[in-house]
Amino acid sequence: MARKPRRAQGEPTIPLINVVFLMLIFFLVAGQIAPPLAADLSLVRTAELEGRAPPDTLIIRADGEMQYRGEPVASAAAFADTLPEDEREEIRLVPDRDLEARALVNIAAELRGAGAGRVLIVTERGLAE
Repeated sequence: MARKPRRAQGEPTIPLINVVFLMLIFFLVAGQIAPPLAADLSLVRTAELEGRAPPDTLIIRADGEMQYRGEPVASAAAFADTLPEDEREEIRLVPDRDLEARALVNIAAELRGAGAGRVLIVTERGLAE
């Protein structure tokens, strides 16, 4: 009697397809981190808005003149001395674009010497067009 040749048993592909399909479903469901915005929502356009300095910042003009809330400031140390302790932790500076870097560094060092915890410089972010 002649024996039929045995076929080599291959890897089962159905369980592999099932696992890949379950992984696909899992990542589709878990991948949605933020809920989508409402379809009828239109966002505000800020391209034409005029930028202004935040009200609680020390503004430094190109000639070194300083202002806080529209009032002139004699020196950075005098400005820091007028602030309450909790506002000295973080002082924001808005320097003019034409202010010399050396003057800005000197003002920041003067503020740090007068007890400022952190001195932050507020700048304008350039837009790529």
